[in-house]
Amino acid sequence: MNSKQKNAERLERKQQKLDAAPVSARYPDVTSIVIAMDYYRRGSSPPFMQRIINFLPGSAAYFLMECMEDKCTHGGFNLESIIYTMVKNRQESTNGELVCSGSDSSCRRRIAYKIAIQYN
Repeated sequence: MNSKQKNAERLERKQQKLDAAPVSARYPDVTSIVIAMDYYRRGSSPPFMQRIINFLPGSAAYFLMECMEDKCTHGGFNLESIIYTMVKNRQESTNGELVCSGSDSSCRRRIAYKIAIQYN
C-alpha cells in the first residue's frame, strides 16, 4: 500500500469517528469505558506498544482501533461487538486477544486487550 492510499484510509476512518454518536447516546447507562491494549508484532515477543484509551459520555463511540503496521490495508481491531455485548449484559470487565483484520497476510499484528466499563 502506498502512502497516498494509507492517508486516504486514515481520512476515511477519521470521518467515521467524527460521524459516530457519543457514548451517552449509544450507551446511556455507561459513565466510562477504559480500553487497555498491548500491541504485538509477529509471534509472542514482548509488546511493542501499550495504550490506554478512556471513553467518557461525550466521547465518540468509535471502537475500531487502527493497526500499527504501515503496509496493512483495511486493518485494525474492532472492539464494537465486544463492548456492545458487555453493555447488554452489564458486564464490568473482560479481556482477550484480537488479530488484525487487514487484507495484508504478512501483517499478523495482534492485541491483548482489557476493557473496563462503569455504569450509572
